[in-house]
Amino acid sequence: MTDETLEAACRTIEQLHEDEPDPVAGLEARRPDDDVAGTQATVFGALANDHRVRLLEALREGELCVCELQVVLEAPQSTVATHLRTLRDAGLVKTRKKGKWTYYRIADTAVFELLDVAAAVDVPSDQ
Repeated sequence: MTDETLEAACRTIEQLHEDEPDPVAGLEARRPDDDVAGTQATVFGALANDHRVRLLEALREGELCVCELQVVLEAPQSTVATHLRTLRDAGLVKTRKKGKWTYYRIADTAVFELLDVAAAVDVPSDQ
């Protein structure tokens, strides 16, 4: 094959592929917003602990103080407070002070939707 024939074949192949869309074009538009991805990671990170999930489930029926949440978790106040701080920092719970007591409640009912969806996932039993 001569150089001219090879060049002609390459041009023909290039022309055939000109009509095809660039597979990389437009992928930038699919890149998630950094702020949104960061928020999602924070929320899912806060949910990635069975103690914190138990605390959220305990709050499903309404607000509770830390001493009541200690009973729910069967854990010391320091452990409960640490988990509650993580949930508060993630925006999943809110607080209300009444005298010396701090009461916790769910910040948004969307939290329960997340928990319900997670409970509905069919996790293989060997996990």
